[in-house]
Order: sequence, then C-alpha cells, then structure tokens
Amino acid sequence: QVQLVESGGGLVQAGGSLRLSCAASGHTFSHYAVVMGWFRQAPGKEREFVAAISWNIGNTNYADSVKGRFTISRDNAKNTVYLQMNSLKPEDTAVYYCAADKGVVIESSYHLYDYWGQGTQVTVSS
Repeated sequence: QVQLVESGGGLVQAGGSLRLSCAASGHTFSHYAVVMGWFRQAPGKEREFVAAISWNIGNTNYADSVKGRFTISRDNAKNTVYLQMNSLKPEDTAVYYCAADKGVVIESSYHLYDYWGQGTQVTVSS
C-alpha cells in the first residue's frame, strides 16, 4: 500500500518561501511509471492542480498561477518529491496535498490520481 506523507507547511509572509516535501513509502517509484502531483485546496474552493512531475522521465507541468514561482523536483534515492515555493502570495494560502498517479502522462485533474497524502497547511500573510 502506497503512503504519502507531506511536510514543510507553515505560516510565511508574502514574498517569502517554503519547501514542501512528500515522502513516499510502500512503493519504489523510480522503478515504475508514475506521476507525482501537488494540489491545493482553499476553504470553500475546489481542489486545484499546482504542479506535477513524471518520476521516471522528469517532465514537469505547472498551473499558470504558479509558473515561475514554484518548482517541483524529486529525489529518487529518498523516494521524495519536493515543491519549492518562492514569492508566495496570500492567494497561495491553502492545504497542499501530494498525490500519485500510476501512469506516464501528466494529468491535472485530481480525479485521476490514485493515492493521496493527508495534506499540509500553507498560510501566507499579507
């Protein structure tokens, strides 16, 4: 059974940075076709795509709202995916979720992801 555990959330001022981590266990992702994604959900809003990376190839995709500010990466040895968030804005405030999709095509719809972490809160103050 795959388990995803996020960490790194917190409170930061606008313009600041945070790095989220997603540690995967129960599955060695470097050996399989899998896409790792980050999503976020603000109160009263639908869960939205933030970024994703194909584990084997390393292709990435980003939501327009975070392009140029966020960077997704992975560490095969640690079975961990990261989301480096710079120039944070108050509108980035949300619970951030890590997710895994068994496949090679990067999908932005959260319905297509198979495994989810518990989420980590990111709050950006103005």
